[in-house]
Amino acid sequence: MGSFCEMHSNCEVEKLVSDEVSIEKESINRSSIEYAVKDLLLGLGEDVNREGIRKTPFRVAKAFFEGTRGYRQNVLNIIEGALFPEEGLDNTNKIGHGGGVGGLVFVRDIDLYSYCESCLLPFQIKCHVGYIPSNQRVVGLSKLPRVAEAFAKRLQEPQRLANEICLALHEGIQPQGVAIILQCTHIPFPYKDFDSNHKGWVNILVSSGSGVFENKNDDIWSDLFSLVKFRGIDKDKIVIKESLEDQCSNWCPSFKIEEIKYNPIMVNAVSTIIKSLGEDSTRKELIETPNRFLKWLMNFQYASNIDLKMNDSIFNGGVKSTIWSEFNVPFWSQCEHHLLPFYGFVHIGYYNSKGCNQIGKSLLQSIVHFYGFKLQVQERLTKQIAETISSLVGGNVIVVVEASHTCMISRGIEKFGSNTATIAVLGHFSTDIAARTKFLEGIPSVTSFEGQ
Repeated sequence: MGSFCEMHSNCEVEKLVSDEVSIEKESINRSSIEYAVKDLLLGLGEDVNREGIRKTPFRVAKAFFEGTRGYRQNVLNIIEGALFPEEGLDNTNKIGHGGGVGGLVFVRDIDLYSYCESCLLPFQIKCHVGYIPSNQRVVGLSKLPRVAEAFAKRLQEPQRLANEICLALHEGIQPQGVAIILQCTHIPFPYKDFDSNHKGWVNILVSSGSGVFENKNDDIWSDLFSLVKFRGIDKDKIVIKESLEDQCSNWCPSFKIEEIKYNPIMVNAVSTIIKSLGEDSTRKELIETPNRFLKWLMNFQYASNIDLKMNDSIFNGGVKSTIWSEFNVPFWSQCEHHLLPFYGFVHIGYYNSKGCNQIGKSLLQSIVHFYGFKLQVQERLTKQIAETISSLVGGNVIVVVEASHTCMISRGIEKFGSNTATIAVLGHFSTDIAARTKFLEGIPSVTSFEGQ
Protein backbone atom coordinates (compact mmCIF):
# COMPACT_ATOMS: atom_id res chain seq x y z
CA MET A 1 0.00 0.00 0.00
CA GLY A 2 1.39 3.43 -0.93
CA SER A 3 1.94 6.14 1.60
CA PHE A 4 -0.65 8.83 2.27
CA CYS A 5 1.55 11.35 0.45
CA GLU A 6 1.68 9.14 -2.64
CA MET A 7 -2.08 8.64 -2.66
CA HIS A 8 -2.63 12.37 -2.13
CA SER A 9 -0.26 13.11 -5.00
CA ASN A 10 -2.09 10.66 -7.29
CA CYS A 11 -5.43 12.29 -6.44
CA GLU A 12 -4.02 15.71 -7.28
CA VAL A 13 -2.72 14.46 -10.63
CA GLU A 14 -6.09 12.85 -11.47
CA LYS A 15 -7.89 16.08 -10.55
CA LEU A 16 -5.53 18.16 -12.72
CA VAL A 17 -6.06 15.82 -15.67
CA SER A 18 -9.84 15.87 -15.14
CA ASP A 19 -9.82 19.68 -14.92
CA GLU A 20 -7.77 19.97 -18.12
CA VAL A 21 -10.17 17.67 -19.96
CA SER A 22 -13.17 19.70 -18.71
CA ILE A 23 -11.55 22.97 -19.77
CA GLU A 24 -10.75 21.60 -23.22
CA LYS A 25 -14.29 20.23 -23.65
CA GLU A 26 -15.82 23.55 -22.56
CA SER A 27 -13.61 25.40 -25.04
CA ILE A 28 -14.78 23.11 -27.88
CA ASN A 29 -18.42 23.54 -26.87
CA ARG A 30 -18.10 27.33 -26.71
CA SER A 31 -16.56 27.37 -30.18
CA SER A 32 -19.46 25.26 -31.47
CA ILE A 33 -21.96 27.75 -30.02
CA GLU A 34 -20.07 30.67 -31.59
CA TYR A 35 -20.26 29.08 -35.05
CA ALA A 36 -23.95 28.31 -34.49
CA VAL A 37 -24.66 31.94 -33.51
CA LYS A 38 -22.99 33.15 -36.71
CA ASP A 39 -25.40 30.96 -38.68
CA LEU A 40 -28.33 32.51 -36.78
CA LEU A 41 -27.10 36.03 -37.46
CA LEU A 42 -26.70 35.29 -41.17
CA GLY A 43 -30.21 33.81 -41.19
CA LEU A 44 -31.51 37.09 -39.77
CA GLY A 45 -29.90 38.96 -42.65
CA GLU A 46 -27.21 40.53 -40.49
CA ASP A 47 -23.62 41.33 -41.43
CA VAL A 48 -21.55 39.26 -38.99
CA ASN A 49 -18.63 41.63 -39.53
CA ARG A 50 -20.61 44.72 -38.48
CA GLU A 51 -18.90 46.41 -35.55
CA GLY A 52 -21.86 46.05 -33.19
CA ILE A 53 -22.25 42.28 -33.59
CA ARG A 54 -18.72 41.17 -34.45
CA LYS A 55 -18.28 39.88 -30.89
CA THR A 56 -21.88 38.70 -30.49
CA PRO A 57 -21.08 34.98 -31.05
CA PHE A 58 -18.52 35.12 -28.23
CA ARG A 59 -20.87 37.03 -25.93
CA VAL A 60 -23.82 34.71 -26.60
CA ALA A 61 -21.72 31.60 -25.94
CA LYS A 62 -20.48 33.13 -22.67
CA ALA A 63 -24.03 34.11 -21.64
CA PHE A 64 -25.38 30.61 -22.35
CA PHE A 65 -22.61 29.00 -20.33
CA GLU A 66 -23.18 31.38 -17.44
CA GLY A 67 -26.92 30.80 -17.60
CA THR A 68 -26.56 27.01 -17.58
CA ARG A 69 -23.66 26.61 -15.16
CA GLY A 70 -25.89 24.41 -13.00
CA TYR A 71 -25.04 21.47 -15.27
CA ARG A 72 -21.45 21.74 -14.04
CA GLN A 73 -22.18 22.06 -10.31
CA ASN A 74 -22.24 19.23 -7.76
CA VAL A 75 -25.30 20.03 -5.67
CA LEU A 76 -24.63 17.48 -2.91
CA ASN A 77 -21.19 18.98 -2.32
CA ILE A 78 -22.84 22.35 -1.77
CA ILE A 79 -25.10 20.86 0.93
CA GLU A 80 -22.62 18.51 2.63
CA GLY A 81 -20.08 21.27 3.10
CA ALA A 82 -22.58 23.33 5.08
CA LEU A 83 -24.27 20.80 7.38
CA PHE A 84 -23.61 21.24 11.09
CA PRO A 85 -25.14 19.87 14.31
CA GLU A 86 -27.37 22.03 16.46
CA GLU A 87 -28.20 20.96 20.01
CA GLY A 88 -31.89 20.91 20.81
CA LEU A 89 -32.92 19.63 17.40
CA ASP A 90 -34.22 16.35 18.76
CA ASN A 91 -37.72 14.99 18.91
CA THR A 92 -37.95 14.41 22.64
CA ASN A 93 -39.65 17.74 23.25
CA LYS A 94 -42.35 18.29 20.69
CA ILE A 95 -42.28 22.05 20.29
CA GLY A 96 -43.11 23.53 16.94
CA HIS A 97 -42.57 21.15 14.06
CA GLY A 98 -39.10 19.75 14.71
CA GLY A 99 -38.87 19.53 18.46
CA GLY A 100 -36.86 21.90 20.69
CA VAL A 101 -35.78 24.85 18.58
CA GLY A 102 -36.06 22.76 15.47
CA GLY A 103 -39.20 24.24 13.97
CA LEU A 104 -39.80 25.33 10.41
CA VAL A 105 -36.93 27.07 8.62
CA PHE A 106 -38.27 29.15 5.73
CA VAL A 107 -36.14 31.23 3.32
CA ARG A 108 -38.33 33.48 1.16
CA ASP A 109 -38.01 35.65 -1.92
CA ILE A 110 -34.99 34.05 -3.58
CA ASP A 111 -34.75 35.73 -6.99
CA LEU A 112 -33.65 33.38 -9.77
CA TYR A 113 -33.59 33.20 -13.55
CA SER A 114 -33.72 30.07 -15.65
CA TYR A 115 -33.94 29.20 -19.34
CA CYS A 116 -37.23 27.79 -20.59
CA GLU A 117 -36.48 24.43 -22.16
CA SER A 118 -39.34 24.88 -24.62
CA CYS A 119 -38.12 28.11 -26.24
CA LEU A 120 -34.69 28.95 -24.69
CA LEU A 121 -35.91 32.31 -23.40
CA PRO A 122 -35.08 33.21 -19.79
CA PHE A 123 -37.90 33.22 -17.25
CA GLN A 124 -37.97 34.77 -13.79
CA ILE A 125 -38.54 32.90 -10.53
CA LYS A 126 -39.38 33.95 -7.00
CA CYS A 127 -38.39 30.92 -4.92
CA HIS A 128 -39.45 30.09 -1.33
CA VAL A 129 -37.69 27.18 0.42
CA GLY A 130 -38.72 25.62 3.72
CA TYR A 131 -37.58 22.58 5.68
CA ILE A 132 -37.98 21.05 9.13
CA PRO A 133 -34.67 19.81 10.62
CA SER A 134 -34.21 16.36 12.13
CA ASN A 135 -31.37 14.38 13.72
CA GLN A 136 -29.76 17.61 14.91
CA ARG A 137 -28.81 18.51 11.32
CA VAL A 138 -29.23 22.01 9.93
CA VAL A 139 -27.74 23.56 6.83
CA GLY A 140 -26.22 27.02 6.42
CA LEU A 141 -28.99 29.30 5.18
CA SER A 142 -26.91 30.66 2.29
CA LYS A 143 -26.75 27.15 0.84
CA LEU A 144 -30.51 26.96 0.24
CA PRO A 145 -30.41 29.70 -2.45
CA ARG A 146 -27.23 28.14 -3.89
CA VAL A 147 -28.91 24.77 -4.32
CA ALA A 148 -31.98 26.39 -5.87
CA GLU A 149 -29.77 28.37 -8.25
CA ALA A 150 -27.79 25.27 -9.26
CA PHE A 151 -30.98 23.71 -10.64
CA ALA A 152 -32.33 26.99 -12.03
CA LYS A 153 -29.16 27.45 -14.09
CA ARG A 154 -30.22 24.76 -16.55
CA LEU A 155 -32.84 24.36 -19.25
CA GLN A 156 -35.92 23.98 -17.12
CA GLU A 157 -39.67 24.10 -16.69
CA PRO A 158 -41.28 25.17 -13.41
CA GLN A 159 -42.61 21.94 -11.92
CA ARG A 160 -39.51 19.90 -12.63
CA LEU A 161 -37.37 22.69 -11.18
CA ALA A 162 -39.39 22.62 -7.94
CA ASN A 163 -39.17 18.81 -7.78
CA GLU A 164 -35.40 18.76 -8.33
CA ILE A 165 -34.70 21.39 -5.65
CA CYS A 166 -36.95 19.53 -3.21
CA LEU A 167 -35.38 16.12 -3.85
CA ALA A 168 -31.79 17.39 -3.61
CA LEU A 169 -32.42 19.16 -0.29
CA HIS A 170 -34.26 16.17 1.14
CA GLU A 171 -31.44 13.78 0.22
CA GLY A 172 -28.71 16.16 1.34
CA ILE A 173 -30.13 17.43 4.65
CA GLN A 174 -32.27 14.40 5.57
CA PRO A 175 -34.87 16.57 7.32
CA GLN A 176 -38.40 15.72 8.38
CA GLY A 177 -39.57 17.38 5.21
CA VAL A 178 -38.87 19.97 2.51
CA ALA A 179 -41.33 22.39 0.89
CA ILE A 180 -40.71 24.42 -2.26
CA ILE A 181 -42.94 27.17 -3.70
CA LEU A 182 -42.03 28.81 -7.01
CA GLN A 183 -43.65 31.90 -8.56
CA CYS A 184 -42.60 31.87 -12.22
CA THR A 185 -43.07 34.52 -14.91
CA HIS A 186 -42.51 33.96 -18.65
CA ILE A 187 -42.25 36.85 -21.10
CA PRO A 188 -44.85 36.84 -23.90
CA PHE A 189 -44.15 36.36 -27.58
CA PRO A 190 -44.85 39.81 -29.08
CA TYR A 191 -46.02 40.52 -32.60
CA LYS A 192 -45.24 43.60 -34.68
CA ASP A 193 -48.93 44.34 -35.26
CA PHE A 194 -49.97 44.18 -31.58
CA ASP A 195 -51.55 47.34 -30.19
CA SER A 196 -49.87 46.55 -26.88
CA ASN A 197 -46.93 44.17 -26.75
CA HIS A 198 -46.94 44.02 -22.97
CA LYS A 199 -50.01 41.83 -22.71
CA GLY A 200 -49.77 38.13 -22.27
CA TRP A 201 -47.19 37.66 -19.52
CA VAL A 202 -47.57 34.11 -18.27
CA ASN A 203 -47.51 33.46 -14.53
CA ILE A 204 -47.56 30.07 -12.89
CA LEU A 205 -47.38 28.92 -9.28
CA VAL A 206 -45.94 25.47 -8.51
CA SER A 207 -44.89 23.61 -5.40
CA SER A 208 -43.16 20.44 -4.34
CA GLY A 209 -42.99 18.70 -0.99
CA SER A 210 -41.26 15.75 0.66
CA GLY A 211 -41.58 13.99 4.00
CA VAL A 212 -44.14 15.73 6.20
CA PHE A 213 -44.85 18.12 3.29
CA GLU A 214 -45.64 15.38 0.80
CA ASN A 215 -49.41 15.76 1.27
CA LYS A 216 -50.20 19.24 0.01
CA ASN A 217 -53.54 19.23 1.84
CA ASP A 218 -51.84 18.71 5.19
CA ASP A 219 -52.21 21.44 7.82
CA ILE A 220 -48.45 21.92 7.92
CA TRP A 221 -48.63 23.73 4.55
CA SER A 222 -50.87 26.34 6.15
CA ASP A 223 -47.90 27.68 8.11
CA LEU A 224 -45.96 28.25 4.90
CA PHE A 225 -48.81 29.94 3.11
CA SER A 226 -49.40 32.18 6.12
CA LEU A 227 -45.78 33.34 5.86
CA VAL A 228 -46.10 34.24 2.18
CA LYS A 229 -49.69 35.50 2.12
CA PHE A 230 -48.58 39.05 1.33
CA ARG A 231 -46.61 37.92 -1.72
CA GLY A 232 -49.57 37.27 -3.99
CA ILE A 233 -49.57 33.52 -3.39
CA ASP A 234 -52.92 31.76 -3.47
CA LYS A 235 -52.57 28.09 -2.58
CA ASP A 236 -55.70 27.30 -4.61
CA LYS A 237 -53.87 28.42 -7.77
CA ILE A 238 -50.87 26.12 -7.31
CA VAL A 239 -50.51 23.66 -10.17
CA ILE A 240 -50.43 20.17 -8.68
CA LYS A 241 -52.26 17.81 -11.03
CA GLU A 242 -51.02 18.55 -14.53
CA SER A 243 -48.41 16.38 -16.16
CA LEU A 244 -45.15 18.11 -17.05
CA GLU A 245 -46.05 17.94 -20.75
CA ASP A 246 -49.47 19.54 -20.26
CA GLN A 247 -48.00 22.18 -17.99
CA CYS A 248 -45.35 23.12 -20.58
CA SER A 249 -48.00 23.67 -23.24
CA ASN A 250 -49.94 25.95 -20.90
CA TRP A 251 -46.81 27.67 -19.60
CA CYS A 252 -44.64 28.56 -22.59
CA PRO A 253 -46.24 31.10 -25.00
CA SER A 254 -44.42 29.51 -27.96
CA PHE A 255 -46.90 26.61 -27.93
CA LYS A 256 -49.73 28.99 -28.84
CA ILE A 257 -48.06 30.23 -32.04
CA GLU A 258 -48.66 28.57 -35.38
CA GLU A 259 -45.92 26.16 -36.46
CA ILE A 260 -43.69 27.37 -39.28
CA LYS A 261 -40.89 25.57 -41.10
CA TYR A 262 -37.65 27.49 -40.67
CA ASN A 263 -34.31 27.49 -42.44
CA PRO A 264 -32.72 24.04 -41.70
CA ILE A 265 -29.34 25.71 -41.14
CA MET A 266 -30.82 27.88 -38.38
CA VAL A 267 -32.68 24.93 -36.85
CA ASN A 268 -29.46 22.91 -36.79
CA ALA A 269 -27.64 25.88 -35.23
CA VAL A 270 -30.05 25.98 -32.28
CA SER A 271 -29.75 22.20 -31.85
CA THR A 272 -25.97 22.61 -31.74
CA ILE A 273 -26.30 25.20 -28.98
CA ILE A 274 -28.49 22.84 -26.92
CA LYS A 275 -26.05 19.93 -27.33
CA SER A 276 -23.04 22.11 -26.55
CA LEU A 277 -24.61 23.12 -23.23
CA GLY A 278 -24.59 19.46 -22.19
CA GLU A 279 -28.22 18.63 -22.95
CA ASP A 280 -29.64 15.84 -25.07
CA SER A 281 -31.23 17.64 -28.02
CA THR A 282 -33.19 14.46 -28.85
CA ARG A 283 -34.93 14.47 -25.47
CA LYS A 284 -38.68 14.60 -26.08
CA GLU A 285 -39.13 17.99 -24.43
CA LEU A 286 -36.32 19.52 -26.52
CA ILE A 287 -37.02 18.14 -30.01
CA GLU A 288 -39.12 21.13 -31.07
CA THR A 289 -37.21 23.71 -29.04
CA PRO A 290 -35.14 24.96 -32.04
CA ASN A 291 -38.32 25.78 -33.99
CA ARG A 292 -39.92 27.44 -30.98
CA PHE A 293 -36.82 29.56 -30.33
CA LEU A 294 -36.83 30.66 -33.97
CA LYS A 295 -40.48 31.73 -33.62
CA TRP A 296 -39.13 34.37 -31.26
CA LEU A 297 -35.89 35.21 -33.00
CA MET A 298 -37.36 35.75 -36.47
CA ASN A 299 -39.42 38.65 -35.10
CA PHE A 300 -36.13 40.57 -35.17
CA GLN A 301 -35.17 39.89 -38.76
CA TYR A 302 -33.23 42.74 -40.37
CA ALA A 303 -35.31 45.35 -42.25
CA SER A 304 -33.70 48.30 -44.00
CA ASN A 305 -36.49 50.84 -44.45
CA ILE A 306 -39.76 52.03 -42.95
CA ASP A 307 -42.86 53.19 -44.83
CA LEU A 308 -44.41 56.15 -43.00
CA LYS A 309 -47.90 57.36 -43.91
CA MET A 310 -48.51 60.76 -42.39
CA ASN A 311 -52.07 61.47 -43.57
CA ASP A 312 -51.20 65.06 -44.59
CA SER A 313 -49.58 65.96 -41.25
CA ILE A 314 -46.04 66.41 -42.63
CA PHE A 315 -44.07 69.42 -41.38
CA ASN A 316 -44.83 72.46 -43.49
CA GLY A 317 -42.13 74.89 -42.32
CA GLY A 318 -44.19 76.80 -39.76
CA VAL A 319 -42.98 77.89 -36.34
CA LYS A 320 -43.18 75.77 -33.20
CA SER A 321 -46.40 76.04 -31.30
CA THR A 322 -47.50 73.34 -28.84
CA ILE A 323 -45.65 70.48 -27.11
CA TRP A 324 -47.38 67.22 -27.94
CA SER A 325 -46.61 64.19 -25.79
CA GLU A 326 -47.18 60.46 -26.07
CA PHE A 327 -46.22 58.43 -23.00
CA ASN A 328 -45.88 54.71 -22.38
CA VAL A 329 -45.59 53.44 -25.95
CA PRO A 330 -44.60 49.79 -25.36
CA PHE A 331 -41.77 48.13 -27.25
CA TRP A 332 -39.80 44.91 -27.53
CA SER A 333 -36.30 44.50 -28.86
CA GLN A 334 -33.42 42.04 -28.93
CA CYS A 335 -30.01 42.93 -27.52
CA GLU A 336 -27.55 42.56 -30.38
CA HIS A 337 -24.73 41.74 -27.95
CA HIS A 338 -26.32 38.72 -26.24
CA LEU A 339 -29.41 37.86 -28.34
CA LEU A 340 -31.54 38.36 -25.23
CA PRO A 341 -34.72 40.45 -25.09
CA PHE A 342 -35.09 43.90 -23.64
CA TYR A 343 -38.42 45.65 -23.33
CA GLY A 344 -40.11 48.68 -21.84
CA PHE A 345 -41.74 51.96 -22.78
CA VAL A 346 -40.98 54.91 -25.03
CA HIS A 347 -42.02 58.47 -24.12
CA ILE A 348 -42.14 60.97 -26.99
CA GLY A 349 -42.45 64.75 -26.96
CA TYR A 350 -42.33 67.13 -29.92
CA TYR A 351 -43.22 70.65 -31.02
CA ASN A 352 -45.64 70.41 -33.89
CA SER A 353 -45.87 73.25 -36.37
CA LYS A 354 -48.91 75.42 -36.88
CA GLY A 355 -51.06 73.95 -39.61
CA CYS A 356 -49.94 70.38 -38.87
CA ASN A 357 -52.01 67.72 -37.20
CA GLN A 358 -50.83 65.83 -34.14
CA ILE A 359 -49.09 62.60 -35.11
CA GLY A 360 -51.38 59.66 -34.40
CA LYS A 361 -50.38 57.14 -31.74
CA SER A 362 -50.56 54.32 -34.30
CA LEU A 363 -47.87 56.00 -36.41
CA LEU A 364 -45.64 56.56 -33.39
CA GLN A 365 -46.17 52.92 -32.43
CA SER A 366 -45.17 51.88 -35.97
CA ILE A 367 -41.95 53.86 -35.71
CA VAL A 368 -41.16 52.36 -32.31
CA HIS A 369 -41.95 48.86 -33.57
CA PHE A 370 -39.83 49.24 -36.69
CA TYR A 371 -36.71 50.15 -34.75
CA GLY A 372 -37.51 47.84 -31.85
CA PHE A 373 -38.06 44.65 -33.80
CA LYS A 374 -34.45 44.11 -34.82
CA LEU A 375 -31.13 43.45 -33.16
CA GLN A 376 -30.51 46.62 -31.21
CA VAL A 377 -28.83 48.52 -28.41
CA GLN A 378 -30.97 50.90 -26.38
CA GLU A 379 -28.86 53.96 -27.11
CA ARG A 380 -29.21 53.54 -30.88
CA LEU A 381 -32.90 52.69 -30.58
CA THR A 382 -33.54 55.99 -28.75
CA LYS A 383 -31.60 58.01 -31.32
CA GLN A 384 -33.26 56.37 -34.32
CA ILE A 385 -36.78 56.97 -33.00
CA ALA A 386 -35.95 60.61 -32.28
CA GLU A 387 -34.37 61.23 -35.70
CA THR A 388 -37.27 59.64 -37.57
CA ILE A 389 -39.91 61.68 -35.73
CA SER A 390 -37.72 64.78 -36.13
CA SER A 391 -37.86 64.41 -39.91
CA LEU A 392 -41.65 64.48 -39.73
CA VAL A 393 -42.21 67.42 -37.38
CA GLY A 394 -39.35 69.74 -38.17
CA GLY A 395 -36.61 68.78 -35.76
CA ASN A 396 -37.89 69.61 -32.26
CA VAL A 397 -38.11 66.22 -30.52
CA ILE A 398 -37.34 64.57 -27.19
CA VAL A 399 -37.47 60.80 -26.71
CA VAL A 400 -36.99 58.81 -23.49
CA VAL A 401 -36.71 55.02 -23.52
CA GLU A 402 -37.06 53.06 -20.28
CA ALA A 403 -36.18 49.39 -20.54
CA SER A 404 -35.51 46.23 -18.59
CA HIS A 405 -32.69 44.11 -20.02
CA THR A 406 -32.74 40.37 -19.45
CA CYS A 407 -29.01 40.34 -20.24
CA MET A 408 -28.50 42.33 -17.01
CA ILE A 409 -30.69 39.97 -15.01
CA SER A 410 -30.13 36.45 -16.33
CA ARG A 411 -26.34 36.66 -16.62
CA GLY A 412 -23.35 38.64 -15.36
CA ILE A 413 -24.18 40.93 -12.43
CA GLU A 414 -27.80 39.66 -12.26
CA LYS A 415 -29.28 42.95 -11.08
CA PHE A 416 -32.92 42.09 -10.42
CA GLY A 417 -35.35 44.99 -10.64
CA SER A 418 -32.95 47.28 -12.49
CA ASN A 419 -33.94 49.22 -15.59
CA THR A 420 -32.19 51.65 -17.91
CA ALA A 421 -33.31 55.06 -19.20
CA THR A 422 -31.86 56.76 -22.29
CA ILE A 423 -32.69 60.22 -23.67
CA ALA A 424 -32.32 61.80 -27.11
CA VAL A 425 -33.04 65.52 -27.62
CA LEU A 426 -33.11 67.39 -30.92
CA GLY A 427 -33.80 70.98 -31.97
CA HIS A 428 -35.43 73.29 -29.45
CA PHE A 429 -35.37 70.64 -26.70
CA SER A 430 -31.57 70.52 -26.80
CA THR A 431 -31.28 74.19 -25.76
CA ASP A 432 -34.46 74.89 -23.76
CA ILE A 433 -33.95 73.42 -20.29
CA ALA A 434 -37.44 74.50 -19.17
CA ALA A 435 -39.14 72.64 -22.05
CA ARG A 436 -37.01 69.58 -21.41
CA THR A 437 -37.79 69.61 -17.69
CA LYS A 438 -41.51 70.07 -18.31
CA PHE A 439 -41.60 66.99 -20.51
CA LEU A 440 -39.43 64.82 -18.25
CA GLU A 441 -41.47 65.69 -15.18
CA GLY A 442 -44.61 64.71 -17.07
CA ILE A 443 -43.45 61.10 -17.54
CA PRO A 444 -45.54 58.81 -15.31
CA SER A 445 -43.65 58.18 -12.09
CA VAL A 446 -44.61 54.52 -11.91
CA THR A 447 -43.98 52.49 -15.01
CA SER A 448 -44.75 48.80 -14.68
CA PHE A 449 -42.08 46.48 -16.01
CA GLU A 450 -44.03 43.26 -15.70
CA GLY A 451 -41.93 40.26 -14.82
CA GLN A 452 -39.67 42.15 -12.43
